[in-house]
Amino acid sequence: MNTADRPGRTDPHTLTGAYAVHALDPAENDAFEQHLAHCPSCAHEVAEFAATLARLGAAEAVPPPPELKRRVLAALPAVRQEAPAVPRPATRRVGRLARNAPKFALAACLALAAGAGAVAVREHREADRARDRVVALQQQRDAVAALLTAPDARTATVRADGGTGTVVWSADRGRAGFLAAGLPAPGPGRTYQLWFDDAGTMRPAGLLPAGDGTLLLTGPLNAATGIGLTLEPAGGSAHPSGQPVLLLPFT
Repeated sequence: MNTADRPGRTDPHTLTGAYAVHALDPAENDAFEQHLAHCPSCAHEVAEFAATLARLGAAEAVPPPPELKRRVLAALPAVRQEAPAVPRPATRRVGRLARNAPKFALAACLALAAGAGAVAVREHREADRARDRVVALQQQRDAVAALLTAPDARTATVRADGGTGTVVWSADRGRAGFLAAGLPAPGPGRTYQLWFDDAGTMRPAGLLPAGDGTLLLTGPLNAATGIGLTLEPAGGSAHPSGQPVLLLPFT
């Protein structure tokens, strides 16, 4: 008998998700890999979880803008270390322009400071908003990835319009998450909306504003038999306003 299957130990068949996300300690990991070598069903589940994690990463991957790379590389040859300042000897004759130079310099500095201050405030606000978006995306991704560690975690994937949709759910935890990759952009004034399918009645489960992304669905699973995805006006709808883009059953 494999040591991982002995009484008193965690059932190895419940560790496929935790193994896929590298959440096992070294001893558990070694024991599970011994079990994995002789359990085709667990090997299949691990492969499914690994594929889901790959889609999770692809859904959140954002390549750097090509223009940013071009500007950085173009600026490198012109960036030089500033030479140390060498004091100049004082001259005996000081003209009117020289006497007024401090005033001109002060005025110029004040003007530059005012302009730079406005730019700095705007960039700071934009940076804050960008950081908030990154934090929110990371929280969603972590929450969905955590579902994979549930002993009863399941996944299902379908293709639609050239992209894929994957649902991850755990009946024990009563939660579900959704991953979209490569779906068409919703378009101006539109958004994707997720729905729990409660025996034919669609219950709102959250908004996904792009064709790529990760969302921990709002609300518990309850008796839902699956989820649906529709295109809705920005802000979402109380009920689906059109045919589903895709349907994923909890089977």
